[in-house]
Amino acid sequence: MKVSVCVPAYNHEKYIAQMLDGVLMQQTNFEFEIVIGDDASTDRTQDIIREYDQKKPGIIRAFLHSENQGPSEPREFAGRNNVLQLIKACKGEFVAMCEGDDFWTDPLKLQKQVDYLEQNPEISICHHNMRVIYEDGSPEHLFNNPDQKAISTIENILEDKWFFATASWMYRNYFLNNDFAEWHSKAAAGDWAIMIQLAAQGKIGYLADVMGVYRKHSAGLSNVHSQTNLKFLKNRKEMFENVDKWLAYKYHNTAQATISRYEQELSRLEKIGGSN
Repeated sequence: MKVSVCVPAYNHEKYIAQMLDGVLMQQTNFEFEIVIGDDASTDRTQDIIREYDQKKPGIIRAFLHSENQGPSEPREFAGRNNVLQLIKACKGEFVAMCEGDDFWTDPLKLQKQVDYLEQNPEISICHHNMRVIYEDGSPEHLFNNPDQKAISTIENILEDKWFFATASWMYRNYFLNNDFAEWHSKAAAGDWAIMIQLAAQGKIGYLADVMGVYRKHSAGLSNVHSQTNLKFLKNRKEMFENVDKWLAYKYHNTAQATISRYEQELSRLEKIGGSN
């Protein structure tokens, strides 16, 4: 299998059909699978997935959980186990991520990214630009700025920069034969933890094509992962400390500068009584 499309879903009844249509319209010269995990949704998400599975048998591998995989506490870790189980279930040489409430708009997205990765063996991860839309009616915009670098490295991530929408990722399937790092289970920012481990294996390449839509809404985890949430900020600082050690302090100056910024921000918030 060339590509696994990894789809974590939870209460995405309004979005999941559009997401699946964006995958099924892909024009490729290779086979791909859709590995979708629904984390015990309380709406019709699972029914819709079953309908698509019946219409397109053999493409979708669905893990439709009857119980939420958790953990339920702390809330910053919500959905973690569903995502990690899915990543390990992906059998493809490459994995493309797309959460159930985002969707792709370019029918050549998968082909473009596979071609790029096959032509550039030093690249571990390929990402592309996305449109960002808001359910509250805020103006839409592009995820990446025009000056986004064509090649980035793990050092850019350690600078605490997030420049890749999750639904734009395609990566070499490192986790097919490798376990998650020990520190991963303690990191609230699951996307960061995955990306750091992948970026430790090679460079990060960027395609400027706008090939999908990232949807922001009130149910998203970005509202829990707030810059005023003391628990989350402490966890983020600890993640960078653990990663620094895991990388044998190869990028220590960069990591330490980020850790110091978190220490300063935590100190400031604790003085004014930030949220717990």
